[in-house]
Amino acid sequence: MLKCGRLLYCSTIKSHFKAPGMQNLRKITVIGLGLLGSSVCLAVSRAMPGVKTAGFTHRPSTRAKARRLKVADIVFDDIRKSVADADIVILATPICTFEQIFSEIKDALPPGCIVTDVGSTKILPYKWAAKRLPKSTYYIGSHPIAGSEQRGIEFGRDDLFDGALCILTPTKSTNRGAVNVLKKFWSALGCFVKVMTPATHDRIFANVSHLPHITAAALVNASNAQELKLAGKGFMDSSRIASGPANIWADVLLTNAENISRGIDRLTGELSKFKKAIRSRDRRKVEKLLESAVSKRHSLVKYKMSRKELI
Repeated sequence: MLKCGRLLYCSTIKSHFKAPGMQNLRKITVIGLGLLGSSVCLAVSRAMPGVKTAGFTHRPSTRAKARRLKVADIVFDDIRKSVADADIVILATPICTFEQIFSEIKDALPPGCIVTDVGSTKILPYKWAAKRLPKSTYYIGSHPIAGSEQRGIEFGRDDLFDGALCILTPTKSTNRGAVNVLKKFWSALGCFVKVMTPATHDRIFANVSHLPHITAAALVNASNAQELKLAGKGFMDSSRIASGPANIWADVLLTNAENISRGIDRLTGELSKFKKAIRSRDRRKVEKLLESAVSKRHSLVKYKMSRKELI
């Protein structure tokens, strides 16, 4: 069970086994067939028709759906069999399941296999990988910035990653060849790839992803249920991400606790500025705070539009 304390950093282990070249990829295994996992399988089938897709999920009902929807070329009932002969294994399950899954698959992974994930935090998974995965494999954290508040295999799409940003988080000791393969893999699925350290990733996404989710949830929780029925489009837009699955987001928050706690302090500091200015009827200060946000967001929208990240 995850304990929320100080997270220790462990770099991935160097391996003398050779990672598969992009042109030599034969089999991709995805563990977890929700929105992201099923979309990875479908995107691989579309973009890399010569590569076999294998899927696994612990729930028999989801395995039955996956077979009916033909999400992957083959859906396994046994997690160890699913990773046999895989060139890349992708975990698309809640973050706090990673350590157990690493333990379950470690003896079945072929030498040179690249193990990655689609999780939103990275430091702790590296610690688990270093402890659980064999030295003959490569662990590299991935974070495709794609998806929605929807969940479930039936929402999987082969174009989910088109134009999306994907963060890779190698460490100084990560095999460069394996990193290059993973870069090309996510690029083939339609992603723009950016590389940063696990620590940098967790710090940044605490601010731009995890904190907004908490803020949306707090906004909804702070509102009266009857009054919410009168909410307009602005409230619905602001609170949309609060609809994300609680179990998934609990894992995210608890595996990035220190960064998120600092973010909450900054947010409450900004709210305190508004509170003080409003209580004192300081119009000039209120407008200054609002104008600062308008300016920052305008610059952000302009940047995103220039990169075609907004339609």
